[in-house]
Amino acid sequence: MNKRDFLKKTGLGAMGLTLVPSLIMCKSNAPSGRLRTAHIGVGGMGKADLDAIASHDLVDVTALCDVDANFLSAAKKLHPNAKVFSDYRVMLKEMKNDIDAVIISTPDHTHAPASMLAMNMDKPVYCQKPLTHHVSEARAMKKLAAEKQLVTQMGIQVHSFYDYKLATLLIQSGIIGKVHTVRAWSPKNWGYDGPVPEGNDPVPSTLDWNLWLGTSEKRPYKKGVYHPGNWRKLMDYGCGTLGDMGVHIFDTPYNALELDVPKTIINESRQPTGFGYPENNIVTYEFPKTKYTTETLKWVWYDGPGAPKTHKDLILPSAGAENETSKEEEGVSNGEDASMKDKLSLDTKTVKEGHLPEQGAMFIGEKGRLLLPHFMQLPKKIVDGKYVDISSEIEAIEKANNMGKPIRDYDSEGPKHYHQFVDACLGKDTCTAPFSYASRLTETILLGVIAGRFPNQTLHWDSKKAKFAEEEANQYLEGNYREF
Repeated sequence: MNKRDFLKKTGLGAMGLTLVPSLIMCKSNAPSGRLRTAHIGVGGMGKADLDAIASHDLVDVTALCDVDANFLSAAKKLHPNAKVFSDYRVMLKEMKNDIDAVIISTPDHTHAPASMLAMNMDKPVYCQKPLTHHVSEARAMKKLAAEKQLVTQMGIQVHSFYDYKLATLLIQSGIIGKVHTVRAWSPKNWGYDGPVPEGNDPVPSTLDWNLWLGTSEKRPYKKGVYHPGNWRKLMDYGCGTLGDMGVHIFDTPYNALELDVPKTIINESRQPTGFGYPENNIVTYEFPKTKYTTETLKWVWYDGPGAPKTHKDLILPSAGAENETSKEEEGVSNGEDASMKDKLSLDTKTVKEGHLPEQGAMFIGEKGRLLLPHFMQLPKKIVDGKYVDISSEIEAIEKANNMGKPIRDYDSEGPKHYHQFVDACLGKDTCTAPFSYASRLTETILLGVIAGRFPNQTLHWDSKKAKFAEEEANQYLEGNYREF
C-alpha cells in the first residue's frame, strides 16, 4: 500500500501543512484522574521509556506489546497486571476502551503506522525520535494531532533538561547577538558502508520477524544485522546518525532560533548503496531568517568517526581556569540508567584544555560564540579566542524564569520529559515537544537524510508545496507500506 493511500485513508492529505502553536492545551484523555498506558516496544530504549513513564505516581501500565518474546516477558515481570501482545494492531483494537495513552518505542519505520492508528482512536501519543521515517508521515501526524487536539510528545528528553533550556534563553537574550552559523556534531556511527548481507538465518523462536518488518519490504532474517541493535544504520528501518543523535543535538539550536524548515540542503557523503546509510556525513542547511538570526542561517552537521571536521569556528581556548569545569558539572551521577544515558552521550567528559566535547553544538553570532556540550554541561561563551564569564547572565535568567540550579543527576532529570506528557494527558501541564514542533524538527532531519542519496548536490526545498525542485528527490518523501 502506498503511504499516500494509507494517509488518505485517515482522512488526511499526505503532505498538508497546518501550523499550530507549539504549546497547545489539549483535552484530558484520562477522566479517572489516573493514566492507563499502553506501550509498543519494551526492549532497549522501550524499556527505558516504560520505566520513566511508570515512575509517575498516577500511571497504571495496562498493556505491553513487543515482537520479541524475551523483551515482553521481562516487561511483564515488572508489570504483572498488564496484558501482553505481540501485534500492536491487535492490542489497540482489544484495549481501546481500557487505555488512555500510547507510548511508541519501536524502530523508526513503525513510528507513523502505530502512531496514526492510536491517534485515530483518539489516544494521546508519546513517540520516540525521530518522529517518523518519512516527511509525508511527519506532516500527516502533525495534522491529525492538531485536528483531534491530542496531547503528543516526541521522545527528546533532553529538551526538558536545565542546560538546554538555559542555552535557549541565553541565545534569545542576545548574549552573542544574531546568529549566522550553527555547527553541530556527533562521532557516533549509525551508518553502514558494507554490502547487503547474503543468505538468511533461522528466525529465533522468540521473534515474530513478520511483525518486526511491519509495513517495510519483506526481507530474509540475518542474525545481528537488523534486530535488536543495528536497524538504525539501514535505510529501510532507521535514519542513521543524523536521525538518532541529530534530533537531540539539533533540538536546542532549532528551538532557540525558532527555525522552520530549510531552503537548501547538501550532504557531503559517499555514493548511496541503497541499503545502509553513509558512515560519515557533512550536511549543510540554509534556513530563512528569524528574529534571532542574520539574513540567512547556515547550519553544518558532522557525524561518523572523526567528526567534526576541523574548522576555525570550532577552535577553543587552549587553557585557563575558566576552561575547567567543577566536579559538580561533570555530568551525571554513577547511579544513572546507563541504557538510557548511552542513547544520548558517548561519555560525560567535560570541555577541557581546548578539546571539543565529543558531541555538541556551537552557535556563531555577531558578538561571539556559544558552545553547548551534549549533555548536562553548562554552555560556554567565547569571544576573541577567550572564555567569557557569564555567571551573572545565567543567574539573571535562572531568577527570571524560576529555573533553580542545575541538577546533575540523570535519575531525577531523565523522567521529567515523560512526566510532562503524563501530566498533560491529565490536564495539568502542556508538552514542550508536541508533534506540532517535533514534525518540523524531524522534517529538517529527514531532508538531510534524503540529501545523502544525492551526495554533493544542493537540493532546494519548497516548504509550501512540500516538494524538492529536483524531481528525482521527491520519490524519497514517502514510500510503500507492505500489507502484513
